[in-house]
Amino acid sequence: MAQVTLAEKLYSTTATTHGGRNGRISLNDSPLDNLELAMPKTLGGSGKTTATNPEQLFAAGFSSCFESALRLVAGKMGKKLDEKAGVKATVTIGKTPEGGFGLAVELQGILPGIPQEEAQKLMEAAHQVCPYSNATRGNIEVKVSVAE
Repeated sequence: MAQVTLAEKLYSTTATTHGGRNGRISLNDSPLDNLELAMPKTLGGSGKTTATNPEQLFAAGFSSCFESALRLVAGKMGKKLDEKAGVKATVTIGKTPEGGFGLAVELQGILPGIPQEEAQKLMEAAHQVCPYSNATRGNIEVKVSVAE
């Protein structure tokens, strides 16, 4: 896959982390300033539940961005999504066969009132335009499905 090049920059943000997975994140333009990080217990960390981790933040970003793409393509296809529509993103970190670490993502559309086959087509269309999908395509496994 060819590298995506931006023809026009629309928005940029900056996050700065000190302390890695057990540190803090500062964002230049968000109320999520000084956000505490803690490594999950399954990765050898404390599992502190009052802190977040990079996989949670990635899941939140991917699901919200993907839902916006889903609503965009649905509108272009003449479909109005229910206000209860949503996208559930599950991000998994694991070991690669080479001994490093990698991510995998499962995106599940929550599309009440839309037949399964039609909902799957909307999810696949959104996967073609979502910036997170474009950034991850060819780099990590991303599964797109619809909740039954």
